[in-house]
Amino acid sequence: MKKKIVLFIFSIVVISIAGYSFSFFYTFSSDQKDGSEKQNDVKDKVQLTFWRNYGTKSENNAYKELISTFESSHPTIEINMISIPYGDYELRLRTEIAAGNPPDILSIDSPNLALYANSGALLSIDKYMRSEGNIEDIPSTTLDGLIYEEEIYLSPIVESGVALFYNMQLFKEAGVPFPSKDPNKPLTWDQVLSIAKKINNPSKNIVGIDPAQGFSDGESPAYFKLPLLWQFGAEVISPDATSVEGYLNSNEALEALQFYQDLYQKHKVAVVELPPDPFVSGNLAMSVMGSWSLADIEKNFPEFKLGEDFGIASLPKAKYQVVPNGGWALGISSKSNNPKEAWEFIKYVTSFEGSKKYVEITGDLPPRYSVANEFPELNKYPRNIFVQQAQKYSKNRPVTPAYPIVSGAIKKLFEDVGIGGKNVRTSVNEAVEKINNGLEDIQKD
Repeated sequence: MKKKIVLFIFSIVVISIAGYSFSFFYTFSSDQKDGSEKQNDVKDKVQLTFWRNYGTKSENNAYKELISTFESSHPTIEINMISIPYGDYELRLRTEIAAGNPPDILSIDSPNLALYANSGALLSIDKYMRSEGNIEDIPSTTLDGLIYEEEIYLSPIVESGVALFYNMQLFKEAGVPFPSKDPNKPLTWDQVLSIAKKINNPSKNIVGIDPAQGFSDGESPAYFKLPLLWQFGAEVISPDATSVEGYLNSNEALEALQFYQDLYQKHKVAVVELPPDPFVSGNLAMSVMGSWSLADIEKNFPEFKLGEDFGIASLPKAKYQVVPNGGWALGISSKSNNPKEAWEFIKYVTSFEGSKKYVEITGDLPPRYSVANEFPELNKYPRNIFVQQAQKYSKNRPVTPAYPIVSGAIKKLFEDVGIGGKNVRTSVNEAVEKINNGLEDIQKD
């Protein structure tokens, strides 16, 4: 199995390497320490290479400070952090894994866990996490996304969440009451549809709802759209992750997809193409957006104020209240010569102390209960909505080595029914066939 998965993961690498020089692939970010600083006492220190995707300025500052603090308390260990642009990160990482030269410590987007664990690229940190990782402090739904074949492979540094952002001025003009601020009292999707119909006004370029961040690329479609299936009571894949037959094409899934399609094709309260920044410009009444969007609005549109111009409510529900979770987490390469020292770094960064420092600098959601309790702003509106949803109602994306196939099929499925208005049953059966073919390829080996 592992041989086939390795080939599946890294087949693109050979093609990519042919088009790029070695020096291009090794253009490290400015986060890498100057070589002259490493000449002193190098022989006396354990050198650990740490790779991560290059994030926001605050994220980069947080990691620099965490590394500085760790090295001060661990004088025999030196962390060499290399930050790589997000768009290049997965390919660069898989290239080095295929070449047998991976970093000691690597940052993994949690949905891709099984891809790396099944290929043998990741070291199980189950014994470390269960004895020293204080896993009781991590919501079980978050922890589930870090487990493959009953073993923990990653430790979380950050959590994520989504909610319903609404334009208060458009609500007032339409005479629509504001949603509840209680994280446990979301609107239903039927209520959202009713509101969208009242506010939607094509003659004024006002759109009622963007239900799941439009139609973008990458992992965003699966992250934002899978919850709709879960909310209607559907599962994507069987509990043993061997088939999607009877799950992705269940009656509940068909109902969810039909509802989604009707927003665009029947009710026309959602549109495929939106103008730039439609929410803050007053062209969009409601939008499902990520927890990071609040900081983006505060920074880039300071005149558009929370509580005056817009509000935030829990993600709408159908039969169930469910939100997506998952974020970047840290793991250890199976090829590392210093796994104990690598664990010491991960243990600190993802501990209460490290996580608290990270949240202080970035403002991101913490994956630990104890850290969330330390910040008053995370326990009051509106950030408490994201925190409580993550702790009480979140669900992780399927843990399977075939997840890239699942993610791609979900993206195409929602495009087919949303953009193309294609028959829902036909579209979902095509997605089922594509995913099951990928799962069968894995199981044959």
